[in-house]
Amino acid sequence: MEIIEGAGTWKHPGEAGNDWAEQLRTSDLSVGTYCIPAGGLDTQSPHTEDEIYVVTSGRAKIKTPDRTADVGPGTVVFVPAGEEHRFIDVTEDLALLVVFGPAFGSRTSAS
Repeated sequence: MEIIEGAGTWKHPGEAGNDWAEQLRTSDLSVGTYCIPAGGLDTQSPHTEDEIYVVTSGRAKIKTPDRTADVGPGTVVFVPAGEEHRFIDVTEDLALLVVFGPAFGSRTSAS
């Protein structure tokens, strides 16, 4: 067992914009925190792994090609590998607990 300290906790990203911090990594999954400040832009690209977001604080919308939905504390979102998605209209500092299966980037082919 392992307690994952700080996972899903808001951390101000500073001047870099958004903040991604991976707190746990195994071959089968990874867990991290993604933070977007109020008014910030989510510039991520589709991932090669399935993904679950758990909103721990803040408010925004998540947009995919087929749907836009409001998210807030307690919202859980599943995004399948390869699906275009991003958080928009971030009205309150957004902190997300993120779980990737398998681990983030593990399906990316080496160049």
